[in-house]
Formats: sequence, structure tokens, C-alpha cells
Amino acid sequence: MNTLESAIPSLSAIRKSLTICSLLFLCATSLCAVADQELSPVAKVLDYEITLLEGDIIPLAEAMPADKYDFAPTAGEFKGVRTFADQISHVAVNIYSVSSAILEEKLPPEIGTGEYGPAKLKTKDDLVAYLKGSLAYAHKAMARLTAANLTDEVQAWWGKASRLFMADVAMWHSYDHYGQLVEYLRMNGIVPPASRPRK
Repeated sequence: MNTLESAIPSLSAIRKSLTICSLLFLCATSLCAVADQELSPVAKVLDYEITLLEGDIIPLAEAMPADKYDFAPTAGEFKGVRTFADQISHVAVNIYSVSSAILEEKLPPEIGTGEYGPAKLKTKDDLVAYLKGSLAYAHKAMARLTAANLTDEVQAWWGKASRLFMADVAMWHSYDHYGQLVEYLRMNGIVPPASRPRK
């Protein structure tokens, strides 16, 4: 056998490689299809809403410089309002709380209690990571929603509420604070990411 013949793979080796590649491709596409099928139509809609929130609030949290995280407005009627950091942690705690209610899971102690989460949240990086963690947990919660369990009542911190209501709280409450955070950025001369011209 000359060098050229030994360098060219045999036809059976090529067929074997193509078969393996084809099977791997089919397995991968099947897994994607199954994962996509597992989300109910309701879950897809509510999970997409969390994705939209994530796309707005994470860039906003990242846009505020670390040294401005303790900013709170003072001009006008703002006595006792939350700082930027407090707003971020408060939104995240709420998302964690409503998501745990939807899932009927007890929150781990490291998530913290109260309206600002664990005391260890000190830096911008800590707070952004905490916010991202809450949104990841919200995705998990929304994925469990179905037409059959959507109106089931679950235990909230104030009493009973439907899973749909809890999912809705994650959105309206977060966007309520998002609007306040937008103003905090603007008061510091920063255009919120969602308001910047698209490139």
C-alpha cells in the first residue's frame, strides 16, 4: 500500500463516522425538541415575560457605577426612599419569593429574609449576581406552569394566591421598581440601556 492509500480512510470508516455523526445530530435535535415540548403554552408565555424583564433590568443594574449603588434621590419628596442597591435587592427578593411560592418550595437560608435579602450583599457584583440568580429561579418556576395548575392556590407570604397571580407579581412589581431605577440612573447622568439608540 502506498502512502496516498494509507492516508485516505476506508469507505467503511467514512460510513461509520457519518453514521455516528448522524446519530449524534438526531439525538441532539430530539433532546431540543423534547425540552421545547416540555414547556406548556402558558409556561412559554410567562417564561418569555421573565426573559424580557431580564433583558431590561440586568443591563440597567450593570449600567449604574459601583460607587453610585448607595445613591438615593434627595431633591424633592424623597425622604427615606430606597437606595439603588436596596431597589435591586428588593426586586430580587420579591422574585425569589413569588417563584418559591409557585414551585411550593422553601427558599434556602442563603437567599435571605426580609425585603432586602441577605446582609452579605454589599457590592455591585454581589447584587447583580443575586438579581441574576432570582431571575434564573423565576425561569424554573415559570417552566412548571400549566393550564391545569395555573389557578391552583399556593401559599404566599400574605395568604393564598393562584400561581398565575404570583407569576404576575414577579412582573408588575419588578417593572414598578424598574421605573424608579431608570430615574435613579438619569439623575446620575446615565441613559438607561433600554433607552439608548440601537446600533
